[in-house]
Amino acid sequence: MASLLRHTAITEIVGDILRLSLPPLAENAPATSGSVRPRLEDMALVYDANGENPRLAQVTQMEEAVVSLQVYGGTKGISTRSMVSFLGEAMRVTCSENILGRVFNGAGQVVDGGPALDDDAKTMIGTPSVNPMKRSLASKMIRTNLPMIDVFNCLVESQKIPIFSVAGEPYNALLARIAIEADADIVIFGGMGLIFDDVHLFRRAFEDAGVIARTVMFVNQASDPVLERLLVPDMALAVAERFAVDQGKRVLVLLTDMTAFADALKEVGIAMEKVPAARGYTGDLYSQLARRYEKACDYQGAGSVTILSVTTMPGDDVTHPVPDNTGYITEGQFYLHGGVIDPFGSLSRLKQHVIGKETREDHGAVMNTMIRFYAAARDAAQKQSMAFELSEYDERLLTFGALFRERFMNLSVVLKLEEALDLCWQTMAECFSPEELLMKKDLVEKYLPKQTPKEKAGADVKAAA
Repeated sequence: MASLLRHTAITEIVGDILRLSLPPLAENAPATSGSVRPRLEDMALVYDANGENPRLAQVTQMEEAVVSLQVYGGTKGISTRSMVSFLGEAMRVTCSENILGRVFNGAGQVVDGGPALDDDAKTMIGTPSVNPMKRSLASKMIRTNLPMIDVFNCLVESQKIPIFSVAGEPYNALLARIAIEADADIVIFGGMGLIFDDVHLFRRAFEDAGVIARTVMFVNQASDPVLERLLVPDMALAVAERFAVDQGKRVLVLLTDMTAFADALKEVGIAMEKVPAARGYTGDLYSQLARRYEKACDYQGAGSVTILSVTTMPGDDVTHPVPDNTGYITEGQFYLHGGVIDPFGSLSRLKQHVIGKETREDHGAVMNTMIRFYAAARDAAQKQSMAFELSEYDERLLTFGALFRERFMNLSVVLKLEEALDLCWQTMAECFSPEELLMKKDLVEKYLPKQTPKEKAGADVKAAA
């Protein structure tokens, strides 16, 4: 610890923000342990008036001799007669093999009832993102066994991509499903402002699926201090970075909900009297989000960090500052509406790096043809709703649309990519002739079933008779 000196000149407490006046440092004074000045993002301990019950705090602003600190345990019970000790270093989080399968709160403390990890190695959080010269071009796919992702918008290693949704949608269940099915070495989960039921959902899902041993959870519940939501992404990403760099692991980081993170930033900004920008958010919202998302990286000669986050849109408004800024930083988005991933609003800007290269040769053609037919099916459904007369081709389009929603858009469907591609060919064969597919002849001849399951069953019955 750089300093054990306790400062008592607390001048103001606003919400969870504490302001402290430091004594002037004498000119040419020696840099003893008692005279070291705090730096931005240094950690501190805040004691009550009796010098007991220390709470973790962090330096967030410095104006001449006045220091502002965020008190992560909340300022309840703290007065201007309390004391502050600066630790002389930024916050660190436990990072070792022993954290796999463990659950931590928003302050990095173990909360699963297991053994303490006080003696395990620590790593600093909030460090700069990696030098672009040390990054490799994204070229590997992370399989999720979810057809709407694997077939139509691949998740690529080192990608940063959000799930845009609204309150009430099953985005947490989707995130848990991806954590279970994804072919990553380690999954780091960061939850912000979650209710107890959601925390239980994730932990129970990981345990039941037998993947808890490769999972680390950092959870800030709705009843926990709001400020701890600011630490959750930094801790999750710091741990992910260390596993990727030091051990060459393919790490998938899942964050929910980044809107809660942004709201916590806004609350701190108001308490610190920062000039508000759009809808009350601070002017550095973009930078704060980018600082976290840019941790996604495929490291040269090491592992990778991939970030998949949830961003809820208040009022289903994509122009809200949080999703709006997020869209400029990330490499696409998944839209979760009506309990399904919308194939038209979703986009993965890195999918071209793996489709047909890491995946089967027919992947790109199948993806484009299926979406083209589903778009036509939507048009046919609109004609039907307006009481227009439908052609025989329209009827087949409606059949295709129903099969598409049942076989691919249903979030309960679990299919490997190759199985999903085969099912795409089967679905097209059931509804359209080879000429109507408008695909390369060699692909049609190689992958299109010669008989649909219904035709094969009829032929078997005829042969038996």
